[in-house]
This record gives sequence, C-alpha cells and structure tokens, in this order.
Amino acid sequence: MKKQPQAEQRQLSQTSLPTDSLPIDALYDEFKSAIKDNHLVVESDTGSGKSTRLPLWCAEADETLSYSLSESSDHSGKKVEGKSKRVLVVEPRRVACLALASFVGSQTDIAVGHAIRFDSTVTAQTQIAFVTPGIALRWLQEDGLAGFDTVIIDEFHERRWDTDLLLAMLKQKVADSPDLRLVLTSATIDGERLTRYLATNTPNTAQGCASDLSAKRLYAQGRRFHVELRYQAKESHHLPDIRGVEQAVKTAVSQLLTETDGDILVFLPGKREIQACLQACQPLTGEIDNSGRDNSRLELLALHGGISPMEQKQILIESSGQRVIFSTNVAETSLTIPGVTAVIDSGLERRTHQRNGRTVLSLARISRASCEQRKGRAGRTQDGICIRLWGKGAPLEAMTPPELQREELVEPMLAAAGCGYRLSQLQFVDTIPAKALAIAEQKLLSMGAIDEQGKITEHGNKLSPLPIDTLFAHLISAMPDDECRGLMVDLAAALSVPQRLFKLPTSEQALKDLNEWEPLGCDAFTLIKLVREPLAEFMSDNALVDLNGRKEARFLSNQIRSALQLSRLNQAQPIGPKQSELRQRWLSSVIKALPELAFVRREKRVTALGNGYSEVQIGRDSRFCSELKDFNGKESALAALVFDQHSIAGKGSKQTLNLASCMVPVSLKALLDAGLGEERLAENREKGASHKVVVETLYAGRVIGSRLKAVEGEQALEAIVRSIALGRQFKGVAARLNGDIAAWNIWLALGKNREQAPTPELKALGNEPLVFENYLSDKLSELGVESYDDLELIEAEDLLFEGIPEWEREAFDAMYPTKLALAELKVTVEYLPKRKLVTLVYAGGLRKTGPKRWELPRWVGWKIQYRKASRVVDVK
Repeated sequence: MKKQPQAEQRQLSQTSLPTDSLPIDALYDEFKSAIKDNHLVVESDTGSGKSTRLPLWCAEADETLSYSLSESSDHSGKKVEGKSKRVLVVEPRRVACLALASFVGSQTDIAVGHAIRFDSTVTAQTQIAFVTPGIALRWLQEDGLAGFDTVIIDEFHERRWDTDLLLAMLKQKVADSPDLRLVLTSATIDGERLTRYLATNTPNTAQGCASDLSAKRLYAQGRRFHVELRYQAKESHHLPDIRGVEQAVKTAVSQLLTETDGDILVFLPGKREIQACLQACQPLTGEIDNSGRDNSRLELLALHGGISPMEQKQILIESSGQRVIFSTNVAETSLTIPGVTAVIDSGLERRTHQRNGRTVLSLARISRASCEQRKGRAGRTQDGICIRLWGKGAPLEAMTPPELQREELVEPMLAAAGCGYRLSQLQFVDTIPAKALAIAEQKLLSMGAIDEQGKITEHGNKLSPLPIDTLFAHLISAMPDDECRGLMVDLAAALSVPQRLFKLPTSEQALKDLNEWEPLGCDAFTLIKLVREPLAEFMSDNALVDLNGRKEARFLSNQIRSALQLSRLNQAQPIGPKQSELRQRWLSSVIKALPELAFVRREKRVTALGNGYSEVQIGRDSRFCSELKDFNGKESALAALVFDQHSIAGKGSKQTLNLASCMVPVSLKALLDAGLGEERLAENREKGASHKVVVETLYAGRVIGSRLKAVEGEQALEAIVRSIALGRQFKGVAARLNGDIAAWNIWLALGKNREQAPTPELKALGNEPLVFENYLSDKLSELGVESYDDLELIEAEDLLFEGIPEWEREAFDAMYPTKLALAELKVTVEYLPKRKLVTLVYAGGLRKTGPKRWELPRWVGWKIQYRKASRVVDVK
C-alpha cells in the first residue's frame, strides 16, 4: 500500500485533501438558508471540513456579503465586500485551536484570531475567534459574549463538562438574545436528540416567559475508503489491556512497516505509554526488514498536549518520509494528520469520572464509537489498515458517558454561578446526578465561594478568574500573607500544567544529590524549588525535569502573581532549611482552609493513608517515605498533606486505587494543633481517685493524640457506664443486667405481651430490643447521676432491671436459658423466634461431640443447631 501524493503546498490543516473541494461544501446552500432561522447541529465525518468551512460561512452577512467562489465552488471564503458577522469557535483542545486558527486565517481576508491560556491574538477587529472552552466561559462571565453573532461548539460529541455547561447557559441566553445563533458540530453524535434539545422552550428568567427556539440537523457524507480491520489479541473476548502494550505496539508497527509506505498512527492513553512505546520501537529505525526495505529514514514522533507548538506543527504537515506517530486521543477527531494509512489502536484512554463522591483520573477502555473514529483515520485518502490490540468479541460500551455524569461538579457549579446561573436549574442534554450536585454545593459553601441561594460570593469571584482549579484558587486566597500566598501560587502552577515536571532519579548518587538539595522529602517543596530556582546540575545530567512543563509552570506562576499583585518569580526568596517557620505557617493555613487534604498512615498498612473519607496509596512518583523509618534510620512522618493524586480502577466496578503523587510530610501534632479529629474516651479511662479519664483524639481511624481530662456531662455518663460494664463500679451488677436484658429481649421476640412490662418506660418502647448501654445510661440519668461523685448517692439495687414479670421469670429461664452447662461442654444459646431456630454456640469444655437432644430443654417445635467455629450441625 503506497501513500497517495498530496498537494505540493504543505499546510497546517484540518484535512490533507486539497482545500478546493471538501465534503462539507455540499451543505453550503442549505447551511446558509437554515442558519437564518435556526440553531444548527452539523454532522459529518472527521476531516470533511466542518471546522474550517463553517466559521467562514457563519461570518458571511446574509445577502449583503458575496464571496468570489472558484470554478469548483469551494466556498473557501475570499471576501469581496460587505461586513462580516463575528463568530466564536469553541475548540476543546489547545492543539486544534491553534492549528485551525492558523489555517483558516490563511484562507481568508477576514481577521482570524485565537485565545488559549497564556496566549491571545483576539482583538476588537477579530471576526472569527478560535478559543478553548475555558476562555469562552470566562468571556461569557465578563460580558455575556457581547458582540458575537454566532457561537460554534466544535467536536461536541466529546461531551466535556465545559462545553455542555457553555451550551446550557447559551441556550438560556438566547431567550434574551434572539439574534444569537448556536452551531454544534460533531463526527459522531445523536443528532436528532441534540436537535430536539436545542428546539425545546427555555424559560426566560428575566422576562418570565419562554423563547421558542427552532433547530435543524444537517448531515454531510464524508469521503471514506475501505479499512481492513484486524484484531491482535489471542482470544476473541480479550479486552483492551495496558499490560504488555509496548511489545504489542512494536509487533504491530513492525508488521505494518512491511505493508505500507504511509504514516502509522498509534493511539495510546497518555504520555507515559507514548514514551514507553516510542522507546520500544526505537530499534525498528535503521533496520532492514524481511522485504529488504531500509527504515533508516523512519521517524518516531509523539503527539500530546505537552509537546511544543513547533513539534505540533511539524506533525500536522505532510512529511516526505514515513512516520510512526504515537498519539493520545487528540488525534481521534480534533486533528487530522496527513498521510496516515494505518492505525494501531490500544483501545485505551485516560478518562475522568466520579467515584464515591470524588473525581478520579483512571485508565479506561474506549467506547465503540471512539473505536470507529480511530479506525476511520486510516481510510481518509485511500484504503488503509487498522490493527486493534484486543479481541473481536470484547464487550465495549457504545458511547463514552458525558463528563457531567462522571465528574465532580465543583468547577461547573462555580463557573455557572459566576455567569449568574444555578447549575441545578439549567437544562442539560442529560440530567446531572443529584448526589454530585449536593456534594459540589456543600464544597463550595464550605469554601465560601457561593451562598445558600447558590449565588457567587465576593470570595468566589476572586477564585473564578484564576486559570487553575477551584481547589488551588481557594487555597491561594486562604493564605494569611504574601509569603504563604507565593508558596501556594508556585505549587499550584507546578501542579496545573499537563506535564509531570519532575521524575525521581534511579541512580544512588542522584538520589543522594536530591536529598541534599531538598532534605525534607517533600514533594511540594521540590516542585516549588523547581519553579523558583535554577536547575541543579544533577537534574540536568539525569534529565529529571520536563523543561517545557517547567517553562509553562513559571509562566503560569508569574501570571497569577501579577493578578494578585505579588512579586515576580525572580524576586521570590529561595527555599531552604531557614524557612521552617514559614513552612509551618503555610502548612497550618492549608490544613485550616482544606482539612480533607490531611491524611494519616494506616496502622497496619503503612503505605496507605486515610482522611476519613478516602484512602490513598503512596505513589511511585512521590518522595514520601513508604517505610516507618527512612534510609538513615530516622522515623518517617505518620501524616501528610496530599495536594495531588490520580486514580486507577480497582478490581470491582466501584473500587478505585488512589495514588498520591504530591505529598507533604507533617507531624501528628500539626494535625492536633489545627483542631483536626474528634475526641473519645479511651479504653483505659480512670486515672486515680480524681476520676480523670484518658481522652483520645481520633482522626481517620487513628489516634493522633491523648490527654487526661476531668469529664462531665455526656462524657462523664459514658465513662461511668463503661466503668460499670467492666466491673470497676458496682461489681456484679453488669453481669446481672446483661442476663436480665437478654432474657427480656427473648421474651419480646417470642411475642409476649409488652403490656405486662412493669414500668411505663418499657411499655413505651414497643417491641424494640433493649441495649445494655442505653438502658444503663438512661437509668443513671433518671437517678440524677452527672459525675463520679454522684455514684455515692445511689445503691447497686437502684440500677437493676425488672422486665419479665417476677411470677413468670423462673419458668421462662428454665424453658429459654441463655447459657447451658452440659457434661464437659459449655454453650451459649441464641434464639431466632421467627424461624423457630435455636443455635447452641460452643463456649468451652473438653467434650468432642456435640450436645444431644435429650440433655436440652424441651424446645417443642424448634429446630436446634450446634455451631463450633465455622461448623454447623443439626441436633437430633
């Protein structure tokens, strides 16, 4: 299979076909007519020209503007007269946003610009603006997107939370702006359902009425060539699997190099897998394969959000040599790479979703719809080949669930509030889970970012503009002074870039150098020093730092510093041992602002830490010591602040393994000083005649501190009940009470008349069984006992329980004993009256055989069982 010749001019393009004829052009007349009175849903295959043509068509001003079309009627957009409308194009990925703005700008006289984080060329004169969703949301909050006549949301099938939210708010906005047009584009989407959604009546909250919106679906058939489909797994039912993916990819690449001269596109879940597969395939370059072909000119390239714009541009133009491009799903629909004739699909992606009330990033299998999109990349210009690294019969989901269905909703809720909307009251394509809404609302309320009515607060307005997660924005604003605020800004910047800035060294000398450079074993201070200070020599020598990521983090830090009127990075003080007081002040402020970031080690699993809500494992990227003592024999920290974590799916459908990757060692005392944990009375409570008790502070299931305390009130009552139960007070009373209460509960279970109870209190309980601790606590309160000193005013008889009428008790105990002493065998007796079942439980004795029916009470009509350890037998 040979790569077909391309146009001579190399272009940064959404398509590798000549731009004078694209499949989407067939819709030109219908599109121009329909958009006058409708919002539009445009469906067409990837590479058909949606992203490059539709912005130009939308910019045309009805009949007042004419375009000089070529003989092929390519609708490429050469302006001759009239005034263009302003168009906002929302692209979900920065790579695509830059590429499309560059290409469309080269095709027209209309002013085209782009706006992404850190970079904007959009001015008041810009008529077509390509922006990322975050920029669009910010502009909507600032001025309601005033001045734009059309908003195009491209690649809507990805169902990101920010594009879903943007659409829901724009749908609300058009009730007040009838001239605003919405255009949704996608290669794979339920167009009819989305069209119905756009056409539904939306309440106009300002006017108290509804706007009757009309919507129309347009479809253009793309160019498709035959793609030969192969499955590489040994068994048909085998699912996509990350294990052994490097070797599987190498095998598939080696095979395809003998069959095609075109480029090979390999879909992988993330940067780590891309690097591993790229290295695994490195030996293939320069090889002479079995057909005698020389691969010395073969290029191996990586495509993901972390590469530089220049590297992106080189991949998106045609190459004279053959290439193997290892890519994330950015190449699935957002970008078209010219010259691809073969695809290798791992069937995996990294996906965010909600589990157990929090958002996790995990390795997930792609949907069948994504499989088809990836396969189609091999058949855009000629017949191609697609190799799937799983089995033909593997059960994959039909579509990827929308992010709003699986992500935490803190960011969407704050963004909606910033634009004047309440997330729970917006109309979405899919209903948002009520549980996720409640969790997000509670978190934002605790941060003080919204009020009880869901409106954004002054504090929330400070968080919203910062180009970082709400959590980091909240922490920055909660810092008490500029020094602490600067630390938090630099850490937030380091954790907000897509690249992992630092990887742990493997050599012994480099590890030693690292521990001397940052001796606290603190991931946060490691990152802050990386952002603030020049790189240490050992880091450069061992290639430990992602230079592009560090550059972006420094840029982001300076941007936030400027917004907060903090000194620039080059004026920030170095991080060293002398800053211990600053470090403690910073950590104390963090714990106070977000206590849930504090985790303590599990006592029996020292590599696991909990915070009372979730559990994390120490990630392999963290410097936090995984042993109780470090390599110098020094005791390691028992607690940590966890600023960053990621998760992978566990064995069960509801299980996750959370891996902490940015940890700060802290002492248990720091948690105590911050007021974390709840107090409880210790098991060993009494201390001398003063009746002081040991009070423990418990956090996430672990005791983090204890102290002596003279108790009073409920704590005193709890301590007295415990003392009586252990026989330290009123010796013998507890045993009698337990026996009497156990007999009473059996009496009730047998359906005896509660009206025979000797006291009104017992009659009022109905048929609920009695609990020893509850009875004793209530009895002590009834007697007026509030402290240990009050015990001198009562007698043991005052505490006794009278339940079963005295005249029936002897016969009842004989028929329904709770303990039996048989020949060399002691058993306790359990009753299940509803099942008419008696269970004798071994309690001691030398007897090897079980009890016999003749030596037991006459339980007429009852089934009798004997249980010893896990063995249960019937007694006959």
